[in-house]
Amino acid sequence: MTTLSEPQVHQQLAELDDSRLRVVLMLEIQDGAQQRFLDVYEELRHRVASVPGHVSDQLCQSIDDPRQWLITSEWNDPHSFLEWVDSPAHREMVKPMHGCVSDRFRSLRYNILRETSAKGGATGTRRPEEVVAGSPRAAGAPGGMPQVQPGPDGVIRHALTFTVKPGSEQKVAKILSAYTSPQARVDETTSLRRTSLFMHGNRVVRAVEVVGDLGAALRHVAMQPEIRAVEEAINPYLEEDRELGNPEAARAFFARAALPAVHHTPVVGRVRGDVERQALVYPVRKGNGAAVAKLLAEQDGLAAADPANPVLGSTVFQREDTVVRVVDLQAEAGAQPAAALGVGGEREATVLGSLLDLGPEGDLRTAAGVARFLAECDMRLVTDRSSQDV
Repeated sequence: MTTLSEPQVHQQLAELDDSRLRVVLMLEIQDGAQQRFLDVYEELRHRVASVPGHVSDQLCQSIDDPRQWLITSEWNDPHSFLEWVDSPAHREMVKPMHGCVSDRFRSLRYNILRETSAKGGATGTRRPEEVVAGSPRAAGAPGGMPQVQPGPDGVIRHALTFTVKPGSEQKVAKILSAYTSPQARVDETTSLRRTSLFMHGNRVVRAVEVVGDLGAALRHVAMQPEIRAVEEAINPYLEEDRELGNPEAARAFFARAALPAVHHTPVVGRVRGDVERQALVYPVRKGNGAAVAKLLAEQDGLAAADPANPVLGSTVFQREDTVVRVVDLQAEAGAQPAAALGVGGEREATVLGSLLDLGPEGDLRTAAGVARFLAECDMRLVTDRSSQDV
C-alpha cells in the first residue's frame, strides 16, 4: 500500500486551500430609512473593524438609483469571516439594520485571485473558487432564503438544517414523517419535485428540489395548514427558538438554517433498476468545509461517469464547516461503501482524511476504516417524497 508523504499531503491541501476573501453585499434601502441606515452603519463599521481577520470595508451608493447600496469588505481568509458571520454576536450586531433594508439583497463571497497595485502591477495568482453564497433572495420568500439558480436539469436544490433538543429525536422524526403532503403544482411555472428529510443524531436536514421559483414554492408550502401544524409541533423541541410568524425572527432563522447546494452532479442515463437516496454528514476539521465539498464533488463527477460505480449523481450542500452530501446510488451500493462515502483512490482517501476529524483510529485507506466511518456519518432517512406525493 502506497502512503503519501507529509509534503504530498500538504501540497494536496494547499490546492484546496482558500485565499483572501472579498464579501459583497448589495442592498436596497427602504424609502425614508437612508439616514437611519447610515447611522447604523457608522456604528457597526467600527465594531466590525475589531473582528479578527477583518481588513477593510467600503460603503457605496448607486448614482442611478439612490435606494441601491453596496457594502464590500475584505478579510484575511474565509475562515475568519465565516466564523464571525455565523456567530450569535454577529446576529445581534446586525439586528438594527434589518429595519432599514428591504427583502431584496444579494450576498456574494469571492476569493481574491489577482489585484492591481497603485503602480499598476498585478499581484498574486490563485485558483478560482466558486461563489459560496451568491444568489438573490426571492421577493416575498421567507427571510434569509435565497433564490438559487437551477442546475443543468432545470431543478433548484436547497436545504435547511437545524438541531433539536437531545432526547427528542424520535418524537421529532415521527412528527416530520407523518404529515399530509401539499399539492406539488404551485402555479404554471413552479412545482415541488422532491423533498428528502434526514436526521443524524439531533441534526435535521431537509433537502428540497423545485422546478421554477423557489420562493414561490416555499410560500406555497408555508401556507398549507398541515405544514404549519407540523412546524408548530416541532417548535418546542428545537435547540434554538424560532418565531416564523415574526418577520425579523423568521429572517434570522432561515439565514441560520440555510444550507446551500454548492455542487451538483446530475444523474444521467445509466440508471439500472432501483435507486437509493442516501445522505451523509461529514465531521469537518475547522476551516475545511469548502475544500471537503469540492473534493467530494470532484470524486462524484468521476464516479458518475464510470459505469461500474454505483454513484449515479449527488448534491453537496455546504455552509462554513457543515457539509452534507445527498447521493443517489444503485440499490446494490452497500457492497461498495467507499463509493457511497465519496472516497475515490488512496490518494483522495488520504487528502479527505486530512480534512476530516476521523478520530485517533480513523483511516479511510482501509476497508474497515471506510465501513466504520460510513456507519458514523450516515444519516437516517426520515421521509423522501417525490412529485407524486410531496
